[in-house]
Amino acid sequence: MKMPKKVRILCPFCKKHTIHDVDKVKKGRASSLSWIVRQKKRRSGIGNSGKFSKVPGGDKPTKKVFLKYRCTECKKAHQKSGFRVSKLELID
Repeated sequence: MKMPKKVRILCPFCKKHTIHDVDKVKKGRASSLSWIVRQKKRRSGIGNSGKFSKVPGGDKPTKKVFLKYRCTECKKAHQKSGFRVSKLELID
């Protein structure tokens, strides 16, 4: 899917339609403090690992893409709900 790098949409901060710069939201680094990581560490040792010994399922054919919109007037950014697309290309 091709999408322009600049779109004119409503800015929730300015309360008017302005030109926004579009960026793809990048995935952050996984935290070692999440509860699932701590749960896996508790299960490590002798014996069965329980639900962690199962083979994980495959990935979905398309991933959700989240876009960040930055207002050119007030310079504040906001994000809309993601949508599924196999490939996203930002064009001028």
